Amino acid sequence: MASASHRRSLRKRRALVVSAAVVAAGVGAGALVLSANATSAVDLYHQTLAAKDGWASSGSGTTGGAKADAAHTFTVATRAQLVKALGSASDTTPRIIKVKGTIDANTDDSGKKLTCADYAAGTGYSLSAYLKAFDPSTYGRSKLPSGTQETARAAAQKKQAANIVFKVPANTTIVGVPGTKAGITGGMLQIQKVDNVIVRDLTFSDTEDCFPQWDPTDGDDGNWNSEYDAVTLRGATHVWADHNTFTDAGHFDSLNPKYYGREYQVHDGELDITKSSDLVTVEHNQFTSHDKTMLIGSSDSEPSGKLRVTLHHNIWKGIVQRAPLTRVGQVHLYNNVYDVTPLNGYALQYSINSRAKAQVVAQNNYWTVPGSLKASKLLSGDGTGSIAGSGNLVNGTTTDLVAAYNAANSKKIKTTVNWTPTLTAGLESSAKNLPAELAKTAGAGVLTAS
Repeated sequence: MASASHRRSLRKRRALVVSAAVVAAGVGAGALVLSANATSAVDLYHQTLAAKDGWASSGSGTTGGAKADAAHTFTVATRAQLVKALGSASDTTPRIIKVKGTIDANTDDSGKKLTCADYAAGTGYSLSAYLKAFDPSTYGRSKLPSGTQETARAAAQKKQAANIVFKVPANTTIVGVPGTKAGITGGMLQIQKVDNVIVRDLTFSDTEDCFPQWDPTDGDDGNWNSEYDAVTLRGATHVWADHNTFTDAGHFDSLNPKYYGREYQVHDGELDITKSSDLVTVEHNQFTSHDKTMLIGSSDSEPSGKLRVTLHHNIWKGIVQRAPLTRVGQVHLYNNVYDVTPLNGYALQYSINSRAKAQVVAQNNYWTVPGSLKASKLLSGDGTGSIAGSGNLVNGTTTDLVAAYNAANSKKIKTTVNWTPTLTAGLESSAKNLPAELAKTAGAGVLTAS
């Protein structure tokens, strides 16, 4: 696995977080981030992505709502306040949204808790009727559900979507207020066909679909498919996701029942990057206790030239698969930590999947692997994708992951790519110390405020 160039020490660029009082007109007290090699503090809420920090720094870079005026700077603590602050998805006016505490997406405008039964009310849907209508023993396995109960299920799902899907406009920064356990539970940020968005310091938990659809044609035995990701990028450009935590906590998959012999899956992705999204940097996040975690490219037939994504200094812990699954694009993974020890009932299928001619460079990442698991299980592919790179460690030992995979599988992963990463700010030359380092610096709640 050939190495890429342009390495720089993380210690030369890592943000040191300090407490300070800052009052900016219309903004209020702010968290300050002081760069290790800078001479002045930077207001967290106005901070922009640093130069050469992954694909999202390309071109015009990613500034989010840094130019927001007082009228477009909001502090929100409820679902209704968040909806109001986001405004219209077509409004490109720069805005800063500071999330204080945990927002429950499954609440009405008055703050009353909503349940799956509330969304189903008036649609005619019931799970028992749905299960009876599409039982494979009578309905068969050759076609998707259709008819009264499927129409009712779709209507109920639409009602839930209207409540829990938050559409993010261009030129927006959404950031948690440090020290408040900021986050969104049960909801989805939808960043669709917009440019220049920053999402930081938030915990996304238990984004649950009340109304999964049965697909008897999915795989050999059929599958239940759910609708919502915690954060979804669809045709989005210049997006920076930093210091967030993604988790199923609140409803782990081990609680899911089985119907028709298949798990009734209520979770979809944690952070999916699809529909020709491009120029994305995902760094210093924690992804934990989840199955289908990150999809880069929604279809093997997506056009080339997009889906350029950088993932660095993230923790993947208790992840079953898609960390990430990559299609078509140019994806750089460096200095990430993977702990594939089973956690909360989530056991590994694979970490990285390269398919549909994806061009992946995986550099200086660290895997913690239980003794019973072989290195050949860490990758996956369809025989057309590539993974290049070097310096990857398994339990502290340098390991050629592609060679291990290819020795055990007939569909080989290619070892050369058609590009060389250059936007590599913070690339550390060794993964040795990453587990201890990222345990203290990745995920939500690390940044502090005055």
